[in-house]
Amino acid sequence: MSKCRLTITLGLDWRGALRQAGKAATASTDEGETLNFETPAAFFGRLTERRWGILQAMQHDGGTVGVRELARRLGRDVKRVHEDAAELVTLGLLERTEAGALRCPFCDIHVDMHMATAA
Repeated sequence: MSKCRLTITLGLDWRGALRQAGKAATASTDEGETLNFETPAAFFGRLTERRWGILQAMQHDGGTVGVRELARRLGRDVKRVHEDAAELVTLGLLERTEAGALRCPFCDIHVDMHMATAA
């Protein structure tokens, strides 16, 4: 079942992000899920260009796929795709089926980055 919407945010206020997640969980409408990173370095360190490629391929295909087949489609080494997919599973961006295949539960992933000058 697709969770549909994920918003990725950047912010030092992890308590605020936790409060927002709690509000979303009790809301009558489905506002989707939120994944927060405290810094841009944390975001870019965990969601590399190759991992984004995996997410994009998984969303495009819309189904489940094994690591070997995913590596073949991406033209990448199986071991490296396995490592990247494991990190995406840890982050909750991919899920593993009972058979061990991968699937992306989100049909829409939005990254919310905001930079402002100090007052």
